[in-house]
Amino acid sequence: MEKQTVLTNEGLAKLNEELTQLRTVTRKEVAERLKIARGYGDLSENSEYDEAKNEQAKVEARILELETIITKAKVVSRSDINSNAVGIGSHVLLLDTEYNEEMDVFLVGSSESDPDGNRISNESPIGEAILGRKVGDTVEAVTPSGTLKFKILKILE
Repeated sequence: MEKQTVLTNEGLAKLNEELTQLRTVTRKEVAERLKIARGYGDLSENSEYDEAKNEQAKVEARILELETIITKAKVVSRSDINSNAVGIGSHVLLLDTEYNEEMDVFLVGSSESDPDGNRISNESPIGEAILGRKVGDTVEAVTPSGTLKFKILKILE
């Protein structure tokens, strides 16, 4: 059985925006590149044509992937977020107990994760460790760089 993708409303909007961009702009740009490359003559030795065909395949694959994600997604809205326990869509303030540093994260579905933007996946080690936990809980996350310990300080709105 195919796993269901969990998205926030913001994540769904971004995927829809990307899908629209690919369908309306990128597809046309690649088609134009193919048309120009065909004009160069012999297709068997035409690297521009090969590159454009490869790009077209990537674009079409991504469109199909996005359509599948969007149609099968479970969207978590603000009203679904429980401020008593960490869930997808929660904004959480953590304390790294080893370094005594606070960490502000948003728990999101895997397709929305952006560690640089403090958006961590529910499938990541830290995400799995805090999912379902409450304020005051201390959790351990086993990561490739070792075991990290966090205390959940707040679940923010």
